Amino acid sequence: MSESDPPVVLIVEDEPDVAETYKLWLQGDYEVRMGQNGDEGLELLDESVDVVLLDRMMPGLSGDEVLSEIRKRDLGCRVAMVTAVEPDFDILEMGFDAYLSKPIRSEQLHDTVTNLLERSEYDSMLQEYYALVEKQATLEATKSSAELAESEQYATLTEEIAEMREGLDDTLGGIEDDDDFIATLRGLSNGEEE
Repeated sequence: MSESDPPVVLIVEDEPDVAETYKLWLQGDYEVRMGQNGDEGLELLDESVDVVLLDRMMPGLSGDEVLSEIRKRDLGCRVAMVTAVEPDFDILEMGFDAYLSKPIRSEQLHDTVTNLLERSEYDSMLQEYYALVEKQATLEATKSSAELAESEQYATLTEEIAEMREGLDDTLGGIEDDDDFIATLRGLSNGEEE
């Protein structure tokens, strides 16, 4: 992507009305491509795609299968699952960067795309950290405290995040809390690295 080209967003959604709505919301700021199913989405996917908005439940190739193929191709694009499927602990094994539950609003979609584009500029450790924190936040928003407490997968995720956090604190110079961490990341993404 050159400086003058807008970022490319690929929408993979089997409901035409929903896909058109997302396109209308985004087309002023981004080059938007649309695939009506998993196969079409993969055909439209190349190195120029920056963000994929991926429905999880589609006829033919599911969003989970498309996501797996995207990661196998190692194109470096960010992927947001945009779906009506209630998240469960299976999301811990998935390689998405954001998880949006339908129905979504225009502002929410714009914010997600903007955040994913910013994350693309971070190094791989920060991207992995953000993906894990996104999964943690998704589960915490949809599961009860009891369900989380009983889940070994959730406990492992929490430990992984804590370990990565320590490594990032060392790398970024000892950040006190999440607000400082987020502020530091925003500063790095704006070229204010010290």
